[in-house]
Amino acid sequence: MRVYTGMDPRLPLRAVPAHARRAEAAGFDGLHVAETVHDPFAVALLALEHTERIVVRTSVALAFVRSPLLTAYAAWDLAAFSGGRFQLGLGSQVKQHIEDRYGMPWSAPVARMRDYVGAVRAAFEAFRTGEPPAHRGPYHRLTRMQPYFNPGPDPDTSAPRILLGGVGRAMCALAGELADGLVTHPTNSGPRYLETVARPALAEGRARAAVPRAFELVAGTQVIAAVDPAALAVERERQRRLFAFLYSTPAYRGTLDLYGWGELQDRLREMVRRDDWAELGRHVTDEVLDTLVPMASYARLPALIRGRWGGLADAVTVPLPVDPADDGRIRDVVLALR
Repeated sequence: MRVYTGMDPRLPLRAVPAHARRAEAAGFDGLHVAETVHDPFAVALLALEHTERIVVRTSVALAFVRSPLLTAYAAWDLAAFSGGRFQLGLGSQVKQHIEDRYGMPWSAPVARMRDYVGAVRAAFEAFRTGEPPAHRGPYHRLTRMQPYFNPGPDPDTSAPRILLGGVGRAMCALAGELADGLVTHPTNSGPRYLETVARPALAEGRARAAVPRAFELVAGTQVIAAVDPAALAVERERQRRLFAFLYSTPAYRGTLDLYGWGELQDRLREMVRRDDWAELGRHVTDEVLDTLVPMASYARLPALIRGRWGGLADAVTVPLPVDPADDGRIRDVVLALR
């Protein structure tokens, strides 16, 4: 089982190198870079520059807020710079964020992502060969690229692997058909969701794939881990508040519905609409939290992860400790899982 870690999305850029070096020293296979308050490609560049072994993957860069050619330029540069350690994770986000936070148009996400991935791959092929791209799709057309604008021919750089972030069945199926992997959202990474939604959809998509690909299913796991009971109690309450915020998004309701807790999403969404942030976490009961965000000391964490995700995912995500003094403990976790 491969093991990845992430980072606090608000981590200042000047702190990224040290965080990336910690992840590499702790034995992780790779580092996930989210898109929230920083450009993920800038963060990925810093992480790649200051590491030697680990994969650095956007998880995920938002596709529909940028041109597929700009995405391809950035991804190709990072792959060439790092000797192939960069991987491109792409996601759709939800309509309200695309329109109201990014000021970009929204359209049917699965059909648009299909076209977007095709356009990015066409650009990669143009960079490899030095020839103009030849992509004509319903949303994107890439047919013009004079040699002045083409970084190729570059047969020595391998095109970055493309993984999709997916929640719904249709996007998971698209990942199985077109992508090199799927990274599940933390709210939709539990065993029941993987068994009943994600894996069946992936199988459907892979059966339609025109090009067989080595595929990686990465479970964006949510776990509560710490050194001792006192630290676990503090982290548990932080996770309770985070859980309430994440599950207030209607698109992430699927896991709650599987357990008969869909009504909780309605309440959380209404509180967010009222900007009632202070009381959001109190609606998440111990039963809900314990079921969906399990808790363990570092010593027991490998057994917990293997018991829940072993056989269901090729890789999992595990957070770095808040305190670097605990990095030795997380190194033992990673080694046990690998």
